[in-house]
Amino acid sequence: QLQASGGGVAQAGGSLRLSCVATGRSFRLFAAGWFRQAPGKEREFVAAISWSGGTTHYADSVKGRFTISRDNAKNTVYPQMNRLKPEDTAVYYCAVDPGASGRPTKEFGYDYWGQGTQVTVSS
Repeated sequence: QLQASGGGVAQAGGSLRLSCVATGRSFRLFAAGWFRQAPGKEREFVAAISWSGGTTHYADSVKGRFTISRDNAKNTVYPQMNRLKPEDTAVYYCAVDPGASGRPTKEFGYDYWGQGTQVTVSS
C-alpha cells in the first residue's frame, strides 16, 4: 500500500515537499514515480526515480523546479517542489513499478498507486 502526503496550499514561487510511504512490503528494488491530474485534464507524468536513485526523469514542465529523491531505508519517495506555479495545481499520485517495466514516464509502467494528495498553488 502506498500513502501519499504533504500536499496543501502554497503561493506561487513557494515550495512543498510530498512524501510517498510504502507499507506492507519493501519497495527498495522498485522504480517509483509521481503523476498529477489537474481538474478537467488527463493524468500526466511528473517525475520518476530508479530503485537505486541513480536515474531520474522529469516532465519538461517541472524540470529545474522539482527534485525527486528516495530513502529506501524508510520506504519513502520525496518530490521536492520549488518555484511552484498555479499550473502545478493538481492531485498528485505516487506509484511504484515492481515489474521493471522500463517505462518510467508512462502510467502503464506502474502497478501500485497511492490515493493522491491535493496541491493547490495560488497566484
